[in-house]
Amino acid sequence: MCDFLELMESVKLEIKSIKTLKELDTFRIKYLGKKGYISSKMIQLRNVSLKKRKEISSILNRFKTNLKSNINEYKQELEKQTFCKVLEKDSIDVSLVGRRNSIGTLHPVTRMIDDIENFFLKLGFGIVRGQEIDDDYHNFDALNISKNHPSRTDHDTFWFDSNRLLRTQTSNMQIRSMIKMKLPIKIIVPGKVYRNDYDSTHTPMFHQIEGLVIDKNINFSNLKWIIELFLNYFFYKNINIRFRPSYFPFTFLSSEVDILGDNNKWLEILGCGMVHPNVLNNVNIDSEIYSGYAFGLGVERIVMLRYGISDIRIFFENDLKFLKQFK
Repeated sequence: MCDFLELMESVKLEIKSIKTLKELDTFRIKYLGKKGYISSKMIQLRNVSLKKRKEISSILNRFKTNLKSNINEYKQELEKQTFCKVLEKDSIDVSLVGRRNSIGTLHPVTRMIDDIENFFLKLGFGIVRGQEIDDDYHNFDALNISKNHPSRTDHDTFWFDSNRLLRTQTSNMQIRSMIKMKLPIKIIVPGKVYRNDYDSTHTPMFHQIEGLVIDKNINFSNLKWIIELFLNYFFYKNINIRFRPSYFPFTFLSSEVDILGDNNKWLEILGCGMVHPNVLNNVNIDSEIYSGYAFGLGVERIVMLRYGISDIRIFFENDLKFLKQFK
């Protein structure tokens, strides 16, 4: 019995010298493993008397039970110490300024398109979207653009082959809509368009919104009213607007629309006009019965005017500091 108590005290001291969980597991195997101290002592009991065997086996079982309890307690203590060291190493100073992932925001061009769409939806316009790759007929021929027009050259247009191209205006969808839709027609066509140009005020890809109304008894006064209503809404105030005669192959009468800036200078804002009779006839609409107007504007351009942005290329640089200014 005395030997047993001495052994337990010795084992307790040995446990306290252990610093890691790995060392503790080695210690456990030493005493409780299949070839450890307890097992070897149990094997030796075969050679002693029954009375002595019962006495010693009782002592060994108590030793085994106490040792397991001590090992488990010390294991929990070591695990706690290890966890505290990890926490100390990776501690978080809650007084520090937090680090957050920057989230994106709607692009000002997207916001502007949504705003314009909502304006025209309230006036009963439908929204038409469509293909950015089209053919020569829908992008040029049906719009009364002659074969020798400069916009057909490689300097202005991205061609895939002699017939297919990246559309240069959303008017291609006006043609397709007039072919497919029933009269009367009242639509706007937002979307990307492509032209071979790049500087501070031009990019190879930009966004355009065109409007089209086809019905009986449509005249230029209807067109002027819708343009004036839209521009006053867009710039949040009544502004000075002038319609200046111009030329577009697909409209007649044609006009450029200017607004008077804060510097008392006129600034071109969009183009518009009455749909050319040839365009109506190209899509089998009787120009003797029906008439219509069309208008088109570059979205980036009017965003630049609204917010005083001088370089169109900043729209494509994905600078969050710039983009988050627009709410």
